[in-house]
Amino acid sequence: MIRNIIFDFGAVLVDWNPHYLFDAYFGDADKATWFLDHICTNEWNRQFDGGKPFAEGIAELKAQYPEWTREIDVYWDEWEKMMGGPIPGMYELVADLKAEGYGVFGLTNWSAETFYRIEKNYPVFALLDGKVVSGDVRLLKPDVAIFQCLLDKYGLKAEESVFIDDTLSNVEGARAAGLSALHFTGAAQLRGALNLLLYQ
Repeated sequence: MIRNIIFDFGAVLVDWNPHYLFDAYFGDADKATWFLDHICTNEWNRQFDGGKPFAEGIAELKAQYPEWTREIDVYWDEWEKMMGGPIPGMYELVADLKAEGYGVFGLTNWSAETFYRIEKNYPVFALLDGKVVSGDVRLLKPDVAIFQCLLDKYGLKAEESVFIDDTLSNVEGARAAGLSALHFTGAAQLRGALNLLLYQ
């Protein structure tokens, strides 16, 4: 029996996209795409999700690309502008599950330095019974260890828990850790998938 629902954050509960900042900064979506593909890349950002201090990673990148010093600083200084709104329908879904007595938790690959800058701006986070932020624990999905970290922290059983993520490799990681897992594509799709899992 499923007792706990565990949610990823980015693209599941809230919208994060560095293009929101850099498309406006450059005034040119193509230039922003080049910059994010070649300078401040997803791979570079992932090290912060794993707990590396931003100051250290930014200093290294500026030394590598001194001609992009200003733009690299903007990545940190104006980071909040990468945030969009809540994912439509997800606050209501989390609230409904909580009202029905399910435990609702969060498990995210996110820098602790940036997550706590925006946490208070999104009411959905206040609904959660607990969370693990990868930057705090220096583990990353899809590593089985981060799923076990959440289970251990809150005394949850893998077989009583379902994890929801928009990234398939993370869904597979959760299953490898013994959890049920669902691939997220939208609130309506998820509500239907949960109805099948929980109530059928």
